[in-house]
Amino acid sequence: MATELKGQLCPACGENKSILREDEVDIPHFGKVYVLTLECEACGYKKSDLEPAEEKEPCRFTFELESDVDLNVKVVKSGEATLKIPHIITIEPGVASDGYITNIEGLLEKVKKMIESSVDAEEDDDDAVKKSKNLIKKLNRALAGQEKLKIIIEDPTGHSAIISDKAVKSKL
Repeated sequence: MATELKGQLCPACGENKSILREDEVDIPHFGKVYVLTLECEACGYKKSDLEPAEEKEPCRFTFELESDVDLNVKVVKSGEATLKIPHIITIEPGVASDGYITNIEGLLEKVKKMIESSVDAEEDDDDAVKKSKNLIKKLNRALAGQEKLKIIIEDPTGHSAIISDKAVKSKL
């Protein structure tokens, strides 16, 4: 059952035009989580996060992407988790870090968009642009099932998971 509060203060523009939504979702093999979203009708600011209904131990999940079948594996990432794809990117948690539920394909598409946006910002640095374009090619091959990748999620709150028998869970 979703709860919705209108007229909330927006942290970006300061207007009382944000809508705060809370949905409770039961994720198989993970448990109940609260999906929290804040969206401002005035400036378009949007923030989302996941909050498990129960406390968990800090954890690390490691997953080897080996084929296009693996792209369908579910991923739960909290706003406090660090995402690592060795030799491609490390995304540390911070103020702008969102929690989300997706699959490996969605996760790689998210990373690809981040790298693509950095290419525009680096247009004066030929080496950085070349490196970014090579990373995008590698991600495209992985999305086509032609490139193996390791994906690591480290979460000090234990609120993240890669839901697959192939995922290796360890203590952080």
